[in-house]
Amino acid sequence: MRNTLLLIGAILITLYSQSQEKFITVENSNGATLAYSPNSGVKIITVGGLKFKDLNKNGKLDKYEDWRLPVDQRAGDLAQKMTIEQIAGLMLYSIHQTIPAQDFGFGSSTYDGKPFSKSGANPWDLTDAQKQFLKEDNLRHVLVMTIQSPEIAAKWNNEMQAFLEGIDFGIPGNTSSDPRHATTSDAEFNAGGGTISMWPRELGLAATFDPDLVRRFGEIASAEYRALGIGTALSPQIDLATEPRWFRMGMTFGEGAKLVTDLARAYVDGFQDSAGKDEIADGWGYKSVNAMVKHWPGGGPEEGGRDGHWAFGKFAVYPGNNFEEHLKPFTEGAFNLDGKTRTASAVMPYYTISYNQSKDGSNYANGFNKYIVTDLLREKYGYDGVVCTDWLITANEGETPDVFAGKPWGVEDKSIAERHYLAIKAGVDQFGGNNEKGPVLEAYKMGEKEFGKSYMRKRFEQSAVRLLKNIFRLGLFENPYLNPQESSEIVGNPEFMEAGYEAQLKSSVLLKNKNNVLPIIDRKTVFIPKVYTPSAKNWWGIWTESKLDYPVNLNIVKKYYNVTANPAEADFAMVFVSNPKSEHGGYSLTDRKARGNGYIPISLQYDPYTATEAREHSIAAGDPVIDPDIKNRSYNGKSTRTSNSNDLDVLLKTREMMVDKPVIAIVDVSNPMIFNEFEKYMDGIIVNFGSSAQSILDIVSGKYEPSGLLPVQMPANMSTVEKQYEDVPYDMECHKDTEGNVYDFAFGMNWKGMIKDNRTSKYAKP
Repeated sequence: MRNTLLLIGAILITLYSQSQEKFITVENSNGATLAYSPNSGVKIITVGGLKFKDLNKNGKLDKYEDWRLPVDQRAGDLAQKMTIEQIAGLMLYSIHQTIPAQDFGFGSSTYDGKPFSKSGANPWDLTDAQKQFLKEDNLRHVLVMTIQSPEIAAKWNNEMQAFLEGIDFGIPGNTSSDPRHATTSDAEFNAGGGTISMWPRELGLAATFDPDLVRRFGEIASAEYRALGIGTALSPQIDLATEPRWFRMGMTFGEGAKLVTDLARAYVDGFQDSAGKDEIADGWGYKSVNAMVKHWPGGGPEEGGRDGHWAFGKFAVYPGNNFEEHLKPFTEGAFNLDGKTRTASAVMPYYTISYNQSKDGSNYANGFNKYIVTDLLREKYGYDGVVCTDWLITANEGETPDVFAGKPWGVEDKSIAERHYLAIKAGVDQFGGNNEKGPVLEAYKMGEKEFGKSYMRKRFEQSAVRLLKNIFRLGLFENPYLNPQESSEIVGNPEFMEAGYEAQLKSSVLLKNKNNVLPIIDRKTVFIPKVYTPSAKNWWGIWTESKLDYPVNLNIVKKYYNVTANPAEADFAMVFVSNPKSEHGGYSLTDRKARGNGYIPISLQYDPYTATEAREHSIAAGDPVIDPDIKNRSYNGKSTRTSNSNDLDVLLKTREMMVDKPVIAIVDVSNPMIFNEFEKYMDGIIVNFGSSAQSILDIVSGKYEPSGLLPVQMPANMSTVEKQYEDVPYDMECHKDTEGNVYDFAFGMNWKGMIKDNRTSKYAKP
């Protein structure tokens, strides 16, 4: 009877509804809480009155199972026990997963051979593909994209962890996510609305110039991530945004090295630190999320603004010889934390070839480059965390430079296995977007032939230890399971939603306030024109439908003002637009088929643009497999259009319709833009970085005073854009408005005028 009571006291069984699985929780009075699936074959071992999970089912306590030991010892013990096939699987990071899987297209999979809609499966069930790569390919790192709800995410996590617990050494899964907290432009703040907390995009966080706010974001985001089963954040993106045409600029913290460095440190500290009862050791614990900082050694200086996701953007260039400054957010920020975890746990090199920067003269992309990864990152700066490639760098490229496919820049003519081997020799630990262990095993055999079996075994164990440490630190070996109800209560709770909304308010920047037209406090009548959104090709190459609609939810606007569709009846107008979006990202297959080189300009203005002042010869070029004849990527003399040029028409026509009544431009900004096309016709201009309509209306109506500052320069014209150097910050002539204000880095206004405070002093241009 006494033994039975002790057993009941030690073991708590938790069931979650609508699932066939259950997990058992075991409390240690002076140690880790354990949880395991009764279907996994795992048993509990008692040693010295303490409980441990027998993950490999051998009936004894192995070092890696002993939660009392430091993670270095645990990871080293497990790495030595693993086969090369098992380590090869650990070195994989899955392609994007959707929960549940889509029936077709990107993120699609099957359940017992059937699409989800016809399978009768639960949305949290594992797909056929997931079972395959988890068991047969030994994969343990999963990238999750869309999820149906926090509850379903938690249940899927539990299904995955129970499945893995029954395999080999019981290594738990480490789920990751790209940034997922940016709000949509028409989302209303809804305290406790059940969605994840909504924040401005990263450039908006930078516009607050507030490291404490960014750290708070990291703390909240990590709590929500862990509630979703996510243990690794594929963020922050701390590239210096020195090239204004780069389409990923909106995902950065801007162009100021000191600001980006401080925000990088705050972000990583917020994500990685656990404290109090949540801490296991050295700042790591049950509230920690590994931060994978990107993109080493800085992905910002893309030639002409073209991006490395495509062959036409494979080169980062340094005409200003400013390579070293791009390292500072890493070496002085993410690798030099204030918190106890000390350094970011993982790093992702970018797709690009850092052109002519390697001391050995090679022009391999960063993920294949020994100088960039080993000589610089590992040896000079002493980094010993995980290095994970960006997704699909070992896959084959598309048939033409504009196709979204593999990105093996600099090693296009190598085989897939040879690319894996080159990356391993460069110092890489993990391959993003690869679900199959085969090429990794082929790479191992190549290493055996070149260096011998002992050397390659040691090299694989080195990567295994780094990867395993990031799982041990989070306590996942002890308890990887979630309570779905708790997850639903944590994700998007009122406190977190309020904090995100506060950040939205703080991130918006007031650029112009002619005659103090703002704030408009009284309940006046507003005219908001509809905006035409043309068809566009999204990230995955799928065309979206065109539409003509209001750019904001009018029900939200009506809480502040009367709304009219007749400009004659309005007291003022608000025009919601986005910064100019270049149609082709810098490459046109039409131009190439017409015997051009395919390269066209990227424009930051709404009107059609002809690049009469561009370089006559590009700094870099080369497509040895798909387009070897192109030796010059210059677009000098060529023209381009922006897909949303209609936004300019809306701004100007609204000015005409309103005659002499105030017109306020609200611009959602992801890149710098040319204001001289419309600024003189506007009475007020507010830029935001992915904030909700309600936060903008709180500013316009005077409920909140603007405090944001520009984290990037706004150029005077395209001439200064063409003349600036891709790798150098602050080197453009900036727009000067009718009120005499210059839209430079760190410029912003409140109701009293230009903001001058400790932020503008601390982060002023050097």
